[in-house]
Amino acid sequence: MKLMRHGPKGQEKPALVDRQGRVRDLSGELADISAATLTPQGLQRLRALNVDALPVVAQPGRIAPPWAGCEKFVCIGLNYADHAAESGLPLPKEPIVFMKPISARVGPNDPVVLPQGSVKSDWEVELGVVIGAKARYVSEADALQHVAGYCVVNDVSEREYQIERGGTWDKGKGCDTFGPVGPWLVTADEVGDPQALDMWLDVNGRRFQTGNTRTMIFGVAQLVSYVSRFMTLYPGDLISTGTPPGVGMGVKPESVFLKPGDTMHLSIQGLGEQVQAVHAWDPALIDG
Repeated sequence: MKLMRHGPKGQEKPALVDRQGRVRDLSGELADISAATLTPQGLQRLRALNVDALPVVAQPGRIAPPWAGCEKFVCIGLNYADHAAESGLPLPKEPIVFMKPISARVGPNDPVVLPQGSVKSDWEVELGVVIGAKARYVSEADALQHVAGYCVVNDVSEREYQIERGGTWDKGKGCDTFGPVGPWLVTADEVGDPQALDMWLDVNGRRFQTGNTRTMIFGVAQLVSYVSRFMTLYPGDLISTGTPPGVGMGVKPESVFLKPGDTMHLSIQGLGEQVQAVHAWDPALIDG
């Protein structure tokens, strides 16, 4: 299934995308797509619905993050061998874990607003892993049983804040609007092997990132197992799994960074596309 939400902020409605690509309204079946919807029991209930009987949404309008109730936005750094190489950094011996605040999480096509004083904001197309069953000290062999599905994430990053402002990555990763998610949450059964997905990202029509999840240093099962040793993962929690090469910081001979007026366009195979316009600081674009 492809689950999605649409509507203005604070007024989102649940929906799914049928096999013909039509948006079907779920608001007669549930109030919202929440963490409880993503449990095995919740997904089984949705699978039992007669999709063809659900109303078609002709004009969905704004596409929201695909589910509500995300309490953790966990991210993994330097998790692609080819991205580590372009960064001139050794392969990590263990996953590098950092967090984005939930306030960074926005819809897939919402504006990306540069923070005040930003000069080195960057892009990162990433596979998002959405937890569907509580995970605590799970084994790699069992880890994928705890995954509800997958989504596209743009891990937007301010490199000066991340690298040059006294350590810790979080301050460069957690700015408002720096976590576009969606357009869909695609359930794990429909995705199949998460380590065989093509991905790409363009800025202003120029292809910067081209990759595949097979070049991850630590695969999805490893990451779910690893993170579950340090924090309990609950339904609705999100793990963003790292980015392939082609980030702006790595462009030679001179890095390229985002500026107002730029447009990012990104996709992962089977998970849909995102398009974000980049804006100068304007709190109305964040709160509206």
